[in-house]
Amino acid sequence: MQDLLSRLKSLRRPRLLVRTARIGAATYSRSRDLSRIMDYGKPPRPAAAIVWLLDSESEINQQRLSRDSSYSLICHVEILVALVGEAALLAPPNTRPQAQGSIAAGAETDQNENGR
Repeated sequence: MQDLLSRLKSLRRPRLLVRTARIGAATYSRSRDLSRIMDYGKPPRPAAAIVWLLDSESEINQQRLSRDSSYSLICHVEILVALVGEAALLAPPNTRPQAQGSIAAGAETDQNENGR
């Protein structure tokens, strides 16, 4: 579990994506959103969901960086919102307020990884 939270904290994404994910997490509904994103009937446990979401986010971020025409900003934001929401569920109760922003804790960047 701690390794998953460490992976989340180490993500570096553009500030606008991170802010959007934080805002979206306020209305995140696990049963509605995660089931739709993962195309599962019943959502898996938070740790399993985070592993799947991290893998999916890595793929979609690679599309963003390579300027792939199949890149979907909407899908990227949905996955980041789900990551923030799932991280809040996985974090210990005394750290949940900070966990909601754990994707971005010190991880916002003004530029994308290509330096643009």
